[in-house]
Amino acid sequence: MKYINQSDQLNQPDGGLGIVIINLGTPDAPTAAAVRRYLAEFLSDPRVVAIPKLIWKIILHGIVLRVRPKRKAEDYKRIWTEDGSPLLAISKRQQLALQEILQSRLQGNIQVALAMRYGTPSIASVLQELRQKNVQRLLVFPLYPQYSATTTASIFDAVTGELQRWRWIPELRFIQRYHDQPDYIRVLSESIRTYRQQAGEAQKLLFSFHGIPKPYYQAGDPYPDECHATANRVVENLGLNREQWHLSFQSRFGAQEWVKPYTMETLKQWGAEGIESVQVICPAFSADCLETLEEIAEENRDAFLQAGGKSYTYIPALNDHPEHMQLLADLVCNHVSGWPEAEPT
Repeated sequence: MKYINQSDQLNQPDGGLGIVIINLGTPDAPTAAAVRRYLAEFLSDPRVVAIPKLIWKIILHGIVLRVRPKRKAEDYKRIWTEDGSPLLAISKRQQLALQEILQSRLQGNIQVALAMRYGTPSIASVLQELRQKNVQRLLVFPLYPQYSATTTASIFDAVTGELQRWRWIPELRFIQRYHDQPDYIRVLSESIRTYRQQAGEAQKLLFSFHGIPKPYYQAGDPYPDECHATANRVVENLGLNREQWHLSFQSRFGAQEWVKPYTMETLKQWGAEGIESVQVICPAFSADCLETLEEIAEENRDAFLQAGGKSYTYIPALNDHPEHMQLLADLVCNHVSGWPEAEPT
């Protein structure tokens, strides 16, 4: 193993506290080539696809990466903005907002960095930048409210994989989940309440979470349970009865069974049964992305309307809303407690 030389670490100025916020990632452009590179990295992660490596490599490179990139590139084109990928643009705004808030609430040298699990900026490159600044304490913050091995644990793998190459490593803390934190439930509930006050209330409020294969859940991944916990606390906060809301899982990939019920099938069934109006929110996403802006806001809307529904709207993610950013800052401050930057002035 090749180690990075850090023998002069003690002679450098103290770089203080580094906070790395991390989301899933995005292609660099809405092109088949860029999407292929992105999917090759994403779908090669054994946390995401738990199929024997050799078998999956043949399927991935022989079938998936020959067909899927072109179609997904068209999906990305529909949501691409002047600022590029919505996920990356929103994440950058979150980074800047969090930097500003934390500079006023903590002390010393505070550096908020942004990384993506797949694509750019990569976790390895961002950690290297913080190493060059001699960061002494490091807080890793995956922006996934609900824990899953496919997301949160994958980020842990990438972070620790990079740190294994370092002779000297900073103090390290890791935010694992915040799916049932009271302030998160409050902010999420308020976003729904405000939207419904302005747009009116639909017959059904659907909580659509990104799915995982059923065998992952059976093997101990707590993600579906945490999704239900989030939704239950929110509807209790909103005062909804059981007939007014439902929970489902979206974004299936491959032939194996995933956790149910499925979002698309639920919406088609509702449309056929005479449900006229639906509002959908995706609490697993801290920033809007392809899965919310194209899959949920467009593809699933079309399915519901074609099945007989009349009105369908998507409630945006919390994104860089001020209340959301204050919530994220609170989580950071709680997790850096005891470090010099959190000491009372």
